Amino acid sequence: MSSKVDIWMPLYVADYLSATSRLTTEQHGAYLLLLMDYWKNGPPPDDDGVLAQITRLSPAAWSNARTMLQAFFQVQSGQWSHHRVDEELAKANHNKEVNSRRGKAGADARYGKKDAPTMLQASLGDSTSPSPSPSPTTNTSLCPPAGEPEGENFPACSHQAVINLYHQHLPTLRKVEVWNTARQGYLRQRWREVAAEISATEPVTTEAILNWWEGFFRHVGKSNFLTGKVNSKDGRAFLADLEWVIKPSNFAKIIEGKYHAN
Repeated sequence: MSSKVDIWMPLYVADYLSATSRLTTEQHGAYLLLLMDYWKNGPPPDDDGVLAQITRLSPAAWSNARTMLQAFFQVQSGQWSHHRVDEELAKANHNKEVNSRRGKAGADARYGKKDAPTMLQASLGDSTSPSPSPSPTTNTSLCPPAGEPEGENFPACSHQAVINLYHQHLPTLRKVEVWNTARQGYLRQRWREVAAEISATEPVTTEAILNWWEGFFRHVGKSNFLTGKVNSKDGRAFLADLEWVIKPSNFAKIIEGKYHAN
């Protein structure tokens, strides 16, 4: 069976109601719990204790429900198999792999070109020459720390996942020790801008957005300036951190490759 996928589980209402017309209300609940556990963990074992636990039924209630529910499965090799769920899992895993390849290909295409257009070009306009000083906060598009800005229904910002990718691909940069509301706001806004760009060519998933961020951090790692390998005008080496990288103007310049000249 295909590996589990952390996405929504499809439920074809007409098919379900047609096939389960003889189930009691309790048996409906038990069957749905079996399907959801199957989607998350794979075929359950043919063990009455485990099956009763999955369905939240007492041993006696499970004993009464087993015959009706077993008819929807194929008991083989010590497991309860379900062909329809297996088919849907295979489709979901295939779509997940396709989206993952598209996300990585998109990131490679963007960062493989020195003249790649900026994602923020329309809203930020032309940027000035590189400078190690953080951009003024007066022109930032900091979103409200208390929640997501209004707009498209994109996946919620996965702060920790982005921070983990930053640490993984940029181990020599300053570590994130504090993640306050201001920094959360910067990342939420960049997250939504990335999601908006992805939505122009493919469905937006958390995985696709994180693939984009992975490519972005690899791109940052190729800059001698941002990683402290060259000195700035005052003779000191500049070393970026995550907050500096995700501030609007700095973020746009990085995407444009303006810190990759050296």
